[in-house]
Amino acid sequence: DEVKLLEIVKEYLLKEGYEVYTSTNGEEALKLFDIVKPDFLILDLMLPGISGEDICLKIREKSTVPIIMLTAKTSEEEKINGLSIGADDYITKPFSPRELVMRVKTVLRRVGGEDKNILSYNNGDLEINIDEMSVRKKGSEIKFTPNEYSILLILAQNSNKVFSRTNLIDSALGYDYVGYERTIDTHIKNIRQKIETNIKEPQYLVTVYGMGYKFLGDQK
Repeated sequence: DEVKLLEIVKEYLLKEGYEVYTSTNGEEALKLFDIVKPDFLILDLMLPGISGEDICLKIREKSTVPIIMLTAKTSEEEKINGLSIGADDYITKPFSPRELVMRVKTVLRRVGGEDKNILSYNNGDLEINIDEMSVRKKGSEIKFTPNEYSILLILAQNSNKVFSRTNLIDSALGYDYVGYERTIDTHIKNIRQKIETNIKEPQYLVTVYGMGYKFLGDQK
């Protein structure tokens, strides 16, 4: 809703060749989202009417489009909360427009993978279609954010290998990812809620205490 900042961000993205649609309030943004069906969303949290957090939740009910949150909120807990409701990245104000463009490019690179196969685990209980970037549990498709999908895929492709938080950030999110290591724990929690039959006794994503996480599914 800061018009000057909005115009600056728009100009930087236009220069990179992106088609850009803008809105200064939540209700208008949701209507525009349904019309445009964008490939990426940059979301300010402090908006009039509907808050950015509520917009994110509404978007996540129907789409896994990548979302970067812009906010003046700087505490780690607030950032963790933003990621837990479905954001893929989080930038605090003031920020560099060039940094924002770099973050957009990084997330879009992760989304644009071109591998063409299906990974199946535990006799088809869990399936990852790399070509479609989709995940199915017992035949039903589950919605994942791009970051959640990237983390699950790198762990699944390296079954039984222990990844530290830093390893996961470098391998799944990229060396130019800027964020807190602790956000990996939030992503793992979200993934477990989606793929585990019993999150208290996970059969896929296992914590190796003091070291990190590993994937234990049998590929069949």
